[in-house]
Amino acid sequence: MKVTELARAAGVTAETVRHYTRQALLKPRRDPDNGYQLFDQQDLDRLRFIQRARTLGFSLKEIADILEQADQGDSPCPLVRDLLAARLPQIHARIRELQALADRMERAMSDWSRLPDGTPDGHSICRLIEQTPDTHDECCAPARRNA
Repeated sequence: MKVTELARAAGVTAETVRHYTRQALLKPRRDPDNGYQLFDQQDLDRLRFIQRARTLGFSLKEIADILEQADQGDSPCPLVRDLLAARLPQIHARIRELQALADRMERAMSDWSRLPDGTPDGHSICRLIEQTPDTHDECCAPARRNA
């Protein structure tokens, strides 16, 4: 298979295949007559593995480490478990941050629905934002109270 054929079979773009090849995640052989990169079923399986790993949040560097272990005949499963175990608390923290942001945005939209539009006058740019409580104070107030 050539790049475009592999990409089509895996449901990705040809540029994705080229990028993974540049990152040495895919290792095609070269056609001796024209130098084209040629991929086989094993490359397609590997590309599908990469796509699955990406949907689980693994970085290309992490995927490269996983593939390297597998290529050496070692089970990468302990590494995979460790990587996810380390990442999951970070993801939960990020979800909490995003939920807090969504809450602030909803409060702002509700507050702003009652305020008139303003015109910049040299002292004010946009009253809506300027009259919004400082998010630093809001996000850090509980921490200061507990300190």
